Amino acid sequence: MAEAIQKKLKAEVEKYTQMQKDVSKSMSARQKLETQLAENNIVKEELDLLDTTNTVFKLIGPVLVKQDLDEAKATVTKRLEYINGEIQRYETLLKDLEKKSEQHREVLSSLQQEYQRAQGLAVGKV
Repeated sequence: MAEAIQKKLKAEVEKYTQMQKDVSKSMSARQKLETQLAENNIVKEELDLLDTTNTVFKLIGPVLVKQDLDEAKATVTKRLEYINGEIQRYETLLKDLEKKSEQHREVLSSLQQEYQRAQGLAVGKV
């Protein structure tokens, strides 16, 4: 009986470990998005300082290409909307993973207690 519980416990620990890796990956991706958000906010602030007499260039590969100011502002605004949406998506995902992780911890705890009881019973029989 203790061996069956031990196998189940081991499988649950592996699932929990994988879940923690997923949480770590999601947090890393969210941090990258936060960095991109900050960079794009700086670009938006700089574009807001310009007027129609200024020239805006866009880097495409190794070449700077002239770009319309309104087009540049629209592009940055759309990018900010997208990044904010992705951040919200990752926050929802992280909350869900944290909830599942907590439930998994409870399952692991009960399995450990069950395993310890089974070991105690096995020792008593010997």
